[in-house]
Order: sequence, then C-alpha cells, then structure tokens
Amino acid sequence: MSKKSPITCHVLDSSLGKPASGVLVRVQECEPLGPGVDMFQPLVEGRTDADGRCMQLYPEAAPGQSKEDFKLKAGTLYKVIFKTKDYFEGTDRKCFYPWVEITFEVSNPDEHYHIPLLISPYSYTTYRGS
Repeated sequence: MSKKSPITCHVLDSSLGKPASGVLVRVQECEPLGPGVDMFQPLVEGRTDADGRCMQLYPEAAPGQSKEDFKLKAGTLYKVIFKTKDYFEGTDRKCFYPWVEITFEVSNPDEHYHIPLLISPYSYTTYRGS
C-alpha cells in the first residue's frame, strides 16, 4: 500500500449524515508573480471515494522520480477546490455554493495537511484535520 499524500481531504454531506462520494477535488499551488500579485497553478485533481475521502492527491512525478517523492513547500499557499454543485446536482438537489475554495499556508512541509469539509446545500464548514 502506498503512503498518504501530503494533502488529503474528507467530504461529509451533513444534510444527509453521509460521506459525499464523487466530489471533484483540485489542488493548486500559489505562484507569486510580483508584489501583491499571485496566481494559483493546477497541481493535481482527484475524486472523493465512497467514504468521501481523497487520500492520493499526488501531482505527476518528474522523470526519474516517484510521485511519492513529492513534498510541499514551506511558506507556500495551496488551495483545495471542491466542486460541490456537480455533487448536489447528482443527488437531485440545488445548492448555493457551486464550489468551495480553501486556501492554506504550509508552515512545515514535513507535516500532513488534512482538509475536512462538511457540506449542505446552503452552507459549508472546514477545519484543519489530523
């Protein structure tokens, strides 16, 4: 079994009390372009499994490297984007937030960053998981 990626997530549909499976998850890395100007670059994407988890968010490996060699960068901003509208439409429900973006800063690249998200059609909550 492969190890966990440095960023993982878990999505729970709190309105149903169940995991949210099939949610598209994108991870982006911030690239500073100049004073006060930042652009987020795509890093990797995945989908939540039947348990609402996305545990293998590794970008493509550089030639000669394993994807599991990937490390986050200290002091860098990352963004996790959850495409919630597609999920709710798939369960025949409307929602107010078509996606949820969670931006966070990596202070220690040796730590694991778990991003839980609790969603309902008209609200969401997140916190730093373990």
